[in-house]
Amino acid sequence: MTPLPLAFGGPLFTRALIRSTPDDFQVDELPSFEPTGEGEHLLLEIRKRGANTVHVAKLLAQWAGLPEMAVSFAGMKDRHAVTTQRFSVHLPKRVAPDLALLASDEVHVVSSTWHNRKLQRGALAGNRFKLVLRDVDGDAAAIDARLQQIAERGIPNWFGEQRFGRDGGNVPAALAMFGGRRMRKDQRSLLLSAARSALFNRVLAARVEQGSWDQPIDGEVWMLDGSRSVFGPEPWSEVLAERLARFDIHPSGPLWGVGDLRSSDAARALELGAIDDEQSQALRAGLEAEGLKHERRSLRLRPALLQHQWLQEGVLELSFALPPGCYATAVLHELGPVTDASQ
Repeated sequence: MTPLPLAFGGPLFTRALIRSTPDDFQVDELPSFEPTGEGEHLLLEIRKRGANTVHVAKLLAQWAGLPEMAVSFAGMKDRHAVTTQRFSVHLPKRVAPDLALLASDEVHVVSSTWHNRKLQRGALAGNRFKLVLRDVDGDAAAIDARLQQIAERGIPNWFGEQRFGRDGGNVPAALAMFGGRRMRKDQRSLLLSAARSALFNRVLAARVEQGSWDQPIDGEVWMLDGSRSVFGPEPWSEVLAERLARFDIHPSGPLWGVGDLRSSDAARALELGAIDDEQSQALRAGLEAEGLKHERRSLRLRPALLQHQWLQEGVLELSFALPPGCYATAVLHELGPVTDASQ
C-alpha cells in the first residue's frame, strides 16, 4: 500500500520494535455502560494474554456447552498483546459452570455479573493503551517534542493497517468480491470495511499533504467530537474557529456509499480528486452496488491522557486512550517506522 504522509515532518527514528513481548502492547476496554446485575446474559471481564478475541469466544462457548453464537463481545483485540475486554454468554437458566475452569495462562476472569442484554459490537467507550517501544534509534528530545505536538494538536485519524489485512490484501480481495468472487458473510463485511477505509485514507492523505487535516477548507462538513453527528457546510465564523480550537468539532471525510457527497466547494473537489484513480473508482462502484449509505468520519483525532516516559535508553513507554474505531498505530506512525516483532 502507498505509504501514509506524516503530519508534523519527517520520522524521528529509523527503527523501533513493538510487541517484543505481549506485555509491551496492553489494551483495556473502557466500558460504555454499567451491568444491571440481573438478566440471563453473564457479562465477563476477561484479561487475556497471547490469544485473540475469537479464540477466547470459542473457549467460552465450550466452557458453557453452548454454540458460539451464544457468546458475544464488543470489539476485536489483538493476539500478541495483553488485553482486557468484556464478553457476554447467554445462559437462559442462569446456571454458569465453575469460572475456575476457564483459568489458564491465556485467560483470567477479572469479574463476572449478570446483565439483561446481549453485549453488542461497538458497545464500549474506547480503549486505553500502554505500549512499549524497544530499540528506538532516534533523538529522545525530538521525540519528546513531537509527542507534545501530538498532545496539543492531535493526529490524522488514519484507519490502521489491521483494517487492510496482511500485506494489505483486503483491498484486492474486495475488488475481487466486487467482480463476482463469492465470499462468506463475515468476509464480505470485513472487505466492505476495508474498501471504505482505503478510500477514506486516500482523502485524509490528500488533506495531510495540503496541511488541512485539522484546518477548515471551503465546503467543510463538521463532525461533533465523541459522536457521529455532522453539520454543514456553512460559512466559516469565529464560533466555528473557537469550537475547532477546543476540539469540540473536527473536519470530516467520506465513508463511501450510495448518494451524493455532503461536502461542497473545495472540500468536495479534494475528496473526489483523491479517489478518482481507476482502483478507487472500482471500490466506489462496488460499495454503491452493495447499497452502503454515505457516512462521515473525523479527519482529526486527539489521544486522551497522553503520557510517555523513557524506561531506559532506547525504550519508550506510551500511554493514552482512544475512542472506538481509532488505532494506536496512528499515534506511532507520527514518530517513525515501527516493526512488529511478533511478525
